[in-house]
Amino acid sequence: MSACCRRLAAAAPAATDNRIPRLPSSSVSYLHVNHRQFWQGNGAGRVVLRSRRLVIHAEAGPRGGEEEDDVKKRAQPPRCCSFDRDAVAVAKRNDEGVDRKAEVIVAAAATVVLGVGNRVLYKLALVPLKYHPFFLAQLATFGYVIVYFSILYFRYQAGKVTDEMLSLPKSPLIAVGLLEALAAASGMAAGAILSGAAIPILSQSFLVWQLVLSYIFLGRRYPFNQLCGCFLVAVGVIVTVASGSGTGSLMEAGIFWSVLMIISFLLQAADTVLKEVIFLDAAQRLKGGTMDLFVVNSYGSAYQAAFICLLLPFLSNLWGIPFTQLPSYLKDGAACFLNVGTMSNRCNGAPLLPLLFVIVNMGFNVSLLHLLKVSSAVVSCLASTLSVPISVYLFTLPLPYLGIASSLPPGFIAGAIILVVGLLIYIWKPSRNSSSKPSLVS
Repeated sequence: MSACCRRLAAAAPAATDNRIPRLPSSSVSYLHVNHRQFWQGNGAGRVVLRSRRLVIHAEAGPRGGEEEDDVKKRAQPPRCCSFDRDAVAVAKRNDEGVDRKAEVIVAAAATVVLGVGNRVLYKLALVPLKYHPFFLAQLATFGYVIVYFSILYFRYQAGKVTDEMLSLPKSPLIAVGLLEALAAASGMAAGAILSGAAIPILSQSFLVWQLVLSYIFLGRRYPFNQLCGCFLVAVGVIVTVASGSGTGSLMEAGIFWSVLMIISFLLQAADTVLKEVIFLDAAQRLKGGTMDLFVVNSYGSAYQAAFICLLLPFLSNLWGIPFTQLPSYLKDGAACFLNVGTMSNRCNGAPLLPLLFVIVNMGFNVSLLHLLKVSSAVVSCLASTLSVPISVYLFTLPLPYLGIASSLPPGFIAGAIILVVGLLIYIWKPSRNSSSKPSLVS
């Protein structure tokens, strides 16, 4: 490959004539080619010898028109080494695939960690706000609008958010806000009736909805190992959670509330799939660019807050708060959150614990959306699901403000093993020549 081709590249002529002198073929020998004086004596300006390749550079003023274009074309690298270019292109694609897979793994790990912190801190935040959980929910909903739009403003000033991103259609983001508001309303209604052990079990329907909706709206086709892996992950979580309580608790509240909770997770799955569609559509509209996360987060949260305002009378009644008493309830909740006034004697841990929950919950939402952007809705769902058994284990530790730690469920080890096996089966790639997408980013 050291002498793949020899080229005579003329950059510009030395005088009025910019052509390399035509030499008789009989007068040129390999011996002459390797002599600098030979070429300089025949009108060449400068000779550069690299290995066995010969490059002749001539110095002169530019000429316009077609002759100058011909010179530029002759100065371009030859196309005699297509094998090398193909090899470089393949290596570049492989490097990009490795980098993307590493990005997905890091994003998934961050989502799992923040998901665990979100679940644990939510439990801790409800210690001072035990009688004001509805206030905490509304604080998160409306507080995020202010925070997200503040971050969006600074990112716009820094140039990371462009006018093209902000000018994209807002109707999908309105649908995102509506789905999130309806999911919150139905989830609150069912969660107020169902037992605590039933909700994590029913939440595994979220993964099933992800697969079905991705199949319908995104045209995703999942190989058998990924379907089997998702099934085992759901089974592992169910075994882990259900082993600590009676199995009959799922039907104690009635089939209607269980179906309503499953519908809530259907709405959440539709929300995440719609966000993935938004990112894919934005990549086409922006001609290869990507939508900034905080554009989706900011406008989605704003529309969600608007729909929540419309549903406040319904939601407050679900929490046992008459709508006429809602202002006084929110006032007492704010006093407890700030740990001031008459509420300070029963709000120990505020405002630190609620603030930590709000911050970590915000980070979890951003990391989940980032993982959705670089991978898929199913991968983000698996990362969120993995945080459930880890959180169950952490609640067995002596955490502050929670009092006596709970015991480890008897089926925890078996459920954790099933879950890990399911994840390994999901990311396993059966064949190197498979035409399916990489398992981590499918």
